[in-house]
Amino acid sequence: MPGEFFYGQCGAVRYAATPFRPTADAGYDELVAMQDEGSTRKYFRTAADGTWVYVTGDGFPPGPHGCAGIPQIPRALSAAWRDCSTAH
Repeated sequence: MPGEFFYGQCGAVRYAATPFRPTADAGYDELVAMQDEGSTRKYFRTAADGTWVYVTGDGFPPGPHGCAGIPQIPRALSAAWRDCSTAH
């Protein structure tokens, strides 16, 4: 959905955050796997070799401070992302 993907860079490290949603043709097993924490926003960063690494998820339910409550995301970046708010 628009406004749910966040991307940025602090120093040489790139960061991204997005929730994952099952596709329309998802099967039962995939739908069960996506329940609760499986559908929360996930956070990634680049490793020294440039590959993307999973950092953490929001948890279920998500915390009240958005990505500002995720210590692995630099404060300047979470501020630029407006704490990952999808409100317009």
